[in-house]
Amino acid sequence: MVFATVLSVLLIVGAVAGVLAQRRSHRHRPPSDLDAEAEANHALVRLTGGLVPPDARAWSTAAAEEAGEALTKAAECRREARSRLATARTAAEYAEVTRLARDGLEHLRVAQAGLGLDTPPTPAPTPALATTSR
Repeated sequence: MVFATVLSVLLIVGAVAGVLAQRRSHRHRPPSDLDAEAEANHALVRLTGGLVPPDARAWSTAAAEEAGEALTKAAECRREARSRLATARTAAEYAEVTRLARDGLEHLRVAQAGLGLDTPPTPAPTPALATTSR
């Protein structure tokens, strides 16, 4: 009985020591780029969603030359952002993807305004991305 109690205490102490050692080893690692990656993904999802019209007739009937060019530029920005997102590994690369997606959103806003559709406001950059894009 005493052996089982001592063994249990030693296992618990060992587990706690292991968890503490693991946490301390993670403190010295550089911060991850997950925030920048999430921001880039969010901007790209917004652009992709904006390029899928809820009413396709609204896009085709009043399609002016300027709106068509803006839609083409938005689609090109989306394609380039997706391509770069696939290979991005650093915060600067994710910031570039976010910039491309935001440019595409701006082209999309121009196209929507040209078609007489409601245009949502431009979102402000997040503080996490502003610090990583320097």
